[in-house]
Amino acid sequence: QVQLVESGGGLVQAGGSLRLSCAASGRTFSSYHMGWFRQAPGKEREFVAVIAYSGGITYYTDSVKGRFTISRDNAKNTLYLQMNSLKPEDTAVYYCAASSSTGWFYSVPGEYDYWGQGTQVTISS
Repeated sequence: QVQLVESGGGLVQAGGSLRLSCAASGRTFSSYHMGWFRQAPGKEREFVAVIAYSGGITYYTDSVKGRFTISRDNAKNTLYLQMNSLKPEDTAVYYCAASSSTGWFYSVPGEYDYWGQGTQVTISS
């Protein structure tokens, strides 16, 4: 069992920055691929970024490439999402998730075993 708790959300102006954190407890954090998803009102949950369990491989959805950076600190059992140059379109509830999958269908929510409760990110223009 893995418990995930997001933090760091809030209200910022367009062009600003925000760093989200996801604290994990339970099983060994380093055994899981970790991802960030987001969900805006009336929309499906959307893949944002993923980082492999080793931290050496990352992928991002096109809309955040060059602006967001996913990272992890396995020693601290913590996942991060650094968000820069934020846009109003980034407004959503952001969720972290853990995957024990041996595959690499990283953009599919069903591939993730554990989810946090989410943290609200609101970007004003």
